[in-house]
Amino acid sequence: MSKKHSEWESYICSFCGKTRNEVSCMVAGINDAYICKECVFLFEQKLNQRDARKRMAEDGELPTPMEICRCLDDYVIGQEAVKKMLSVAVYNHYKRRKYKDSSSRVELAKANVLLIGPTGSGKTLLAQTLSRILKVPLAIVDATALTEAGYVGEDVENIIQRLMQQSDYDMEQVVRGIIYIDEIDKIARKADNPSITRDVSGEGVQQALLKLIEGTVASVPPAGGRKHPHQEYVQVDTTEILFICGGAFDGLDNIIKRRCNKAVIGFNQQTDKNRMVPVAAMRVLPEDLVAYGLIPELVGRLPVVGVLEDIEVSALADIFTRPKNALAKQYIEMLSMDGVELSFTEDGVQAIGEKAKKRGTGARGLRAVTEEVLMETMFAVPNMKAVNKVVVDAGAVNNSRPVLIMKDGKRRRAPGSKRATGGKRQVA
Repeated sequence: MSKKHSEWESYICSFCGKTRNEVSCMVAGINDAYICKECVFLFEQKLNQRDARKRMAEDGELPTPMEICRCLDDYVIGQEAVKKMLSVAVYNHYKRRKYKDSSSRVELAKANVLLIGPTGSGKTLLAQTLSRILKVPLAIVDATALTEAGYVGEDVENIIQRLMQQSDYDMEQVVRGIIYIDEIDKIARKADNPSITRDVSGEGVQQALLKLIEGTVASVPPAGGRKHPHQEYVQVDTTEILFICGGAFDGLDNIIKRRCNKAVIGFNQQTDKNRMVPVAAMRVLPEDLVAYGLIPELVGRLPVVGVLEDIEVSALADIFTRPKNALAKQYIEMLSMDGVELSFTEDGVQAIGEKAKKRGTGARGLRAVTEEVLMETMFAVPNMKAVNKVVVDAGAVNNSRPVLIMKDGKRRRAPGSKRATGGKRQVA
């Protein structure tokens, strides 16, 4: 081995560990520190992405509540009252941040948001869409994974660590971000629980969330607190971070019923077999949330409360076809990559909505139903020749006949299946 070759092997990149022989160029620093050309390129890319996001956020004007609501309409069908409430709350929050250094003598307090609604009603989608509209980072965390300090699970401070990851550890972006805490109802204190074990994921977690949501300087471990106990902590001021909490709150209707002395079933007030009045029309008071199991201090830090309605069949059909990222459009795009045109008839879309409604999982049921209907088709079509169109109607959704496959413009179904009936308008 030559002397020069031996010297080059001693030069090792302090970041990726590659030797001088494995890279085209390496820069030396002080104290025998080195960095290779590849790492320099990666760091430059990262910095450019961060600066581009920062410029976009600084140059962009804050949209008005009406503009925010119109953008929400592109992705979320229905829930009009909640979209208006969220638009105003978010606008006020970022307006407060924008003018916090002005000469105003009035100190504006932060108003965090609580969303109540059955599964699949759009709580998480609303938070994701707001993040997209405002071009701010979003961290989604599950409250059921949080435990008190010292117990197995995640510390409350790890919530901020998730937002730091989404912001590429850019602290200016972190304090502009949104944190969505899902399943907040699952940490309600269980006063009537007969178990003698400590409820480490209940009231204790609520107490730990208080200061974080209201605003405090939190000591956050950048790589996770329990796996790396000796690392340096990062100080993060949560005063400017918007917190949105969401949960199904099963059983809250019974609490409202006792208060209002009205018969309420599920998230609906049943007046007769065909007419359902959503409980969203009834006002949820702080005392109802306290009776459910949230501590009064936490309820006070979530002053803006929105109740989402259960999604009806007609709304599910609209959700399937109308939004910018509608499921129907996604499946049409996927099959178009195989050179096949996919369409859904009007009665087919209605049947998908009805089938998803029966599953009781809200809009999440739409994907499961569509996957079942198109599974065999998506499996077989890529290997079939001369297929140019696939049509999904109510018969295909209800399993009374296979999906219609058209070859060279001619309608064909599987052998032995019923012949397709015409006259059905295609909506997607």
